Amino acid sequence: MSALTRQLSGTRETLRVFTRRMEIPGIGEVAVPPPDKLAYYAGIGVLAVFQVIEWPLALVITAGHLLADQHLSGLAKGVGEALESA
Repeated sequence: MSALTRQLSGTRETLRVFTRRMEIPGIGEVAVPPPDKLAYYAGIGVLAVFQVIEWPLALVITAGHLLADQHLSGLAKGVGEALESA
């Protein structure tokens, strides 16, 4: 198995992980991050609750990670689609 093939199978796994969705009454369908990301966000929340870090900093850190995850999953999806069509 070549390095490219291993990377592509990893890309497919990444897409599968980031495409979990949950139906919330009154809100609609929401994307759910993987468990390790949920634990990270919970940890940031705990730090903010115990005032180890300030709330604005916790929000900025969380927003930055959410945006980075969206960018990386979109990039992986684009690469996967391009390689499937080739």
